[in-house]
Amino acid sequence: MDGNKITGVIPLSICNVTSLQTLVLARNNLRGAIPQCLGNINSLRILDMHHNSLFGTLPTTFSAGSVLKSFNLRGNELEGRISRSLANCNQLQVLDLGDNYLNDTFPMWLGTLPNLKVLSLRSNQLHGAIRTSRIKNFPELRIIDLSYNAFTENLPTSLFQQLKAMRTIDQTLKEPTYIGDRYYQDSVTLATKGRNLELVQILTVYTAIDLSSNRFEGHIPSIMGDLIALRVLNLSHNRLQGHIPNSLGNLSVVESLDLSFNQLSGAIPQQLAFLTSLAFLNLSNNHLQGCIPQGPQFQTFENNSYEGNNGLRGFPLSEGCGKDRVSETNNTVSSLDDQESTSEFLNDFWNAFLMGYGSVLCIGLSIIYFMISSGNLKWLARIIEELEHRIIMQRRKKHQG
Repeated sequence: MDGNKITGVIPLSICNVTSLQTLVLARNNLRGAIPQCLGNINSLRILDMHHNSLFGTLPTTFSAGSVLKSFNLRGNELEGRISRSLANCNQLQVLDLGDNYLNDTFPMWLGTLPNLKVLSLRSNQLHGAIRTSRIKNFPELRIIDLSYNAFTENLPTSLFQQLKAMRTIDQTLKEPTYIGDRYYQDSVTLATKGRNLELVQILTVYTAIDLSSNRFEGHIPSIMGDLIALRVLNLSHNRLQGHIPNSLGNLSVVESLDLSFNQLSGAIPQQLAFLTSLAFLNLSNNHLQGCIPQGPQFQTFENNSYEGNNGLRGFPLSEGCGKDRVSETNNTVSSLDDQESTSEFLNDFWNAFLMGYGSVLCIGLSIIYFMISSGNLKWLARIIEELEHRIIMQRRKKHQG
């Protein structure tokens, strides 16, 4: 019953449907609490009630025999803590509790779920440091969104070390596959390429980390460069310091990289210029310095990718860098001037050549020596033919005169 105008509360009698497998009540105007008895339906695989006005707490009655695969309550008014009974849902693949008022610390205990692929806790009241353990956590996690919370201290380096699914790229897939089944397709909202985007279907190869708009401090750990399957990385609006690690140049398939509104310093790593899939880059409002790297993708980024870094220079900013002392506009003019200068040089060259055989001999010997030393005899043959043609034409003009 997705996307209607259903109002009122969810009746408790729905729990009498003991063989219920899929319950989708998303995008309605439902209010009231979520019936706790829904966790007792052992056959329930899909529970999707996102974008309603449900309040109260999460169900706490999920048992060890649960077959729940997708649990989506995004965009409600839920409060309290994240239900620890979700740790009993070993088949859970997608957990989306974003855009609520949940007040808790990071649920590291969810890391024991062997099939969890998507975890979205964005825009809640989660807080504190992210503490990890030596136990292998989140082996299949491909999307984690913790943005717009109040997490503090350093980025969770040990968590990044355990994200096994983000460390390899599957080269065997021949066609796109999606999380879900033939009856139901999971969805999730992510901030990518500078805007919020709802993925109405989630590709199994899609990977993203969004830790933006928190209070993280310290350095960006270089181990993030090991997450080579990442397509979206957003660490913006934190309090991160230090240099951008060179290892981020290993993210060969990353499409969106946002490190804006931090306190990063130093130069932009040259390795980032080789990221051929990078379509969106935002390094604005930091303390970066030095020359902006030049590369195919970096030529497509505009000033707003770098604004707020007074020490940066080079294209596309107005201040030149190194030998490049002019802006993009001036570069274009300079290029035209170079073409005109080259044309004038060639004209002067031929005029000087035709002034006399002595000059011809001198210049000709110089050209021959250069071509022989470079090993490029084809160019030599072409120039000789061109010289011969021009000399013959000049003689004909003199005879006609």
